[in-house]
Amino acid sequence: MAKLSLMVDGGKASPTPQVAQTLGPMKIPINEVMNKINEKTAALQGIKVPVDINVNEKDKSYTITVGSPPTAELVKKELKLEKGSGTPNREKLANLGVEQVIKIAQQKMEGLLDKSLKAAVKTVAGTCNSMGLLIEGKTSDQFTKDLEAGTYDKELKEGKTEVSSDKKAKLQSQLQVIQEQLKKEAERLKAEEEAKAAAAAAKPAAEEAAPAAGTAEAGAEKKPAEAGKAPAAGDKKAAAPAAPEKKGK
Repeated sequence: MAKLSLMVDGGKASPTPQVAQTLGPMKIPINEVMNKINEKTAALQGIKVPVDINVNEKDKSYTITVGSPPTAELVKKELKLEKGSGTPNREKLANLGVEQVIKIAQQKMEGLLDKSLKAAVKTVAGTCNSMGLLIEGKTSDQFTKDLEAGTYDKELKEGKTEVSSDKKAKLQSQLQVIQEQLKKEAERLKAEEEAKAAAAAAKPAAEEAAPAAGTAEAGAEKKPAEAGKAPAAGDKKAAAPAAPEKKGK
């Protein structure tokens, strides 16, 4: 039994060199396999989906197993995002409602090791945090604490997966406030770094100027002392008194 594991775009699988190299020598109809994969993943368009192809090399029969999409892919689809944040601690891209997290957790339950919906929600929340996403205006840690405290037990019990239009507006407002706070904090940190850099650049110049100033002061003090210095003993011209003027008889 030969096994080929792929990650395909839902509903848009196409032959790759890996597929051709594995299935071609076994005389498995590649286009037929791709069409069947696309049929099975049609409902997952726009999402990367893991697919396993198991081939019986003796009779050339095969089976196709579609796995659960990665949590990050389901989150991106829910929010219509192309990718998560590259700096999740400093950039927040979106703010999910707990209902959306529950929806994603339900889609992932079979692929996760979590035994309860609450545990699956916590797992999804962790993924959201690494992507720079908030939940109910909170970071993953804050949300998880509230989840454990029972704040969202009602939504979990009812299995709510849709966010009302009023709540969507509230979530967006929360996101804008937090984004503005993060922007101001980033500007403050940038100003501090620039000030430190300027101070570091000015220090060598000040240190170079200090010895030069000290040399100039030493020279200024030396000149007056030399001006009042007594002439040397060997300097007869300087030491001899002026000759008295002769008077006529």
